[in-house]
Amino acid sequence: MRGRPVPAPLVDLGLVAIALLDVWIQLGFHNRIGLVGALVACAALMFRRQAPLAVFVATLPAVLLTWAVFANLIALYALAARSRNRKLLAVCVLTSAIFSVLPWPASELDSDFADLSNSTSFLWLLYSLTTSAAPVFLGQLILARRDLAARLDEITESRAHEELLIMQNVLATERAQLAREMHDVVSHQVSLISVRAGALQVSTSDSETRQAAATIRQLSVRTLEELRYMVNVLRASGSRPTDLTPQPTLNQLADLVAGSAVDARLNLGLPAGAELSPPVQRAIYRTVQEGLTNVRKHASGSTALVEICWDDGAIRTTVTNTAPTRPVLPLPSGKHGLAGLRQRAELLGGTLRAEPTDDHGFRLDLRLPANRGG
Repeated sequence: MRGRPVPAPLVDLGLVAIALLDVWIQLGFHNRIGLVGALVACAALMFRRQAPLAVFVATLPAVLLTWAVFANLIALYALAARSRNRKLLAVCVLTSAIFSVLPWPASELDSDFADLSNSTSFLWLLYSLTTSAAPVFLGQLILARRDLAARLDEITESRAHEELLIMQNVLATERAQLAREMHDVVSHQVSLISVRAGALQVSTSDSETRQAAATIRQLSVRTLEELRYMVNVLRASGSRPTDLTPQPTLNQLADLVAGSAVDARLNLGLPAGAELSPPVQRAIYRTVQEGLTNVRKHASGSTALVEICWDDGAIRTTVTNTAPTRPVLPLPSGKHGLAGLRQRAELLGGTLRAEPTDDHGFRLDLRLPANRGG
């Protein structure tokens, strides 16, 4: 069982205290200029989360003027744990190492250091580079761990969402099958009962038999009405508009986009009163659904735009996403989704294109022939 995390302010105060101890051990209180730079570096650590690059710059004077480098190492770690710009991190490591070995001021340079050979100076620079690179590697490791944890959470959420869709699809299929059975078998038999009861009511001369036949016929008619109502309920209910339903329509697109677990926006540019045939509506719905699923799987952290409009006598549907902003883990894929959409488009006389965009995103483009009248 995990313990409670230490509050961030206490962590910052602890790091500042360690940096001050490093200043006291390395510097004492005799070098006033160096002491001021070191104290500024220690105080700047309180803002390492809000402005890590500025805090790193604030610690450089202490590295140049003193041997107290702990504040600078903490600043390097804070910057590496929040930045994915590796070129910037390499420049910071090199700068910190150069400031560590750079003599300042030259008049106070120790005589032993002035007599160092070139090979020794190179080894000292290499040691400084290694010391500065260590917190950067650690910070990048922590950043990668955070990204991996976020990606795993996203994959878990996506998988749960897909499992819910599959479950709703199975339930919808079972309800549709049950509705067909009720319509084809039960309703047919009750209709026969009603017809036979009506025939008996007309043909019999016995009043009690006629009354019983009338009652049977009445109950059969009511039962048929209830069965029709239940069949309609079974065909229409059982899943939210965002789930996989047997006959999706364009009216469900807004809920599909809103419930896709993707930062997506819908732009429905169809004129008022425009009607499309059910096959065309299903093709558009499945294309948007597959596009958003692919964005959720393969473009973590990106934004998506769904556009549906008339284009030169045809209806055009595009799902465009930006480049992923978080590391993408390779996921197993059967490669059947786009193939199925392409076959569906060809059956309707249209085309489907899937291609990357110039900004490293991706675009799914469906074009179907359609008349404004449906």
